[in-house]
Amino acid sequence: MDSSTTTSVNTAATRPPSAVVADLFGPILPALRRVEDRLQSELTSSDPLVDEVVRHGYRLGGKRLRPALVLLVGNAVGELTSAHELLGVVVEMIHTATLVHDDVLDEAQLRRHVDTVNARWGNEKSVLLGDFLFSQAFYLAATVDRDAATACQLIGRTTNRVCHGELRQTLAEGDLGLSQADYFDIIDGKTAELCACCCRLGAVYAGASSEVADAMESYGRNLGMAFQIADDLLDLTGDEATTGKTTGADLAKQKMTLPLIYTRDSLVNDPRLALEEWLKDPSSKSRAEVAKLVEAVGGFAFAQKTAIEYANRAVADLAVLEESELKHSLATLAFFASRRDA
Repeated sequence: MDSSTTTSVNTAATRPPSAVVADLFGPILPALRRVEDRLQSELTSSDPLVDEVVRHGYRLGGKRLRPALVLLVGNAVGELTSAHELLGVVVEMIHTATLVHDDVLDEAQLRRHVDTVNARWGNEKSVLLGDFLFSQAFYLAATVDRDAATACQLIGRTTNRVCHGELRQTLAEGDLGLSQADYFDIIDGKTAELCACCCRLGAVYAGASSEVADAMESYGRNLGMAFQIADDLLDLTGDEATTGKTTGADLAKQKMTLPLIYTRDSLVNDPRLALEEWLKDPSSKSRAEVAKLVEAVGGFAFAQKTAIEYANRAVADLAVLEESELKHSLATLAFFASRRDA
């Protein structure tokens, strides 16, 4: 990482997230606005009751990281086309569908500072909304005006891996012996895979060589790994007023995340037994005790360091690109993802 990127990363860490993202997305903002307009127009229904639920799902979206990756990579590699914008809509719909389903699984009450769909309408409507978003996304992917088969194949493979990762994580709930290797494999599927797909789509539909497309897919995967590790940290260290979503959900569901795995493996005898007892009986008190123990043994620091290592790998993947403002945005975005506070 060169000195200019280091400076921008350090500066970004002291600024509000919205301001940082606006700067990083600056080169593709017109295209991103068109994605936003298309997304809003697609997520409607002629039935007023359905429309209310679908529009609420639209409001759960965040910084539009996934469509931005499609556009940033596409523009860094070559020229943006209408296909990039449509695929940006598709990947954001898929992402939103996974969030809606995640909130059901986690029994979450808040996301983006608003009620989750399940909190307002219940689990049945949430599951159906997620299904609606998935099906609409695949329909749109099939309408891409150039080589729709490639888009559908990439997106289909990705959604399969995302669902597989979510299923693995759910099946691993309560497994206090989960290994680091298994944890990394789970988050690679449930989070990093979609980021990798976004970057590959951006490259492929800009006419990239297989070498560049592979490197961009690797960039997205490493960024996604950093992003998820940082997100898992927030579940233990964040507060709902800042994050805008339910915290402590992983602990409540007995999901072993990286800081917990590191802490468990660092302890022996009575301290380890105490940790296991707190994890078996999660509560607001035990969350505070677990956080205190994780901090004491360096679990938070280890997880943050690992997230930054993945961000470094993502930046290294960008070596195939020529120097540009877009490349700089992609590099800074990787480190921003690894140092999240919301």
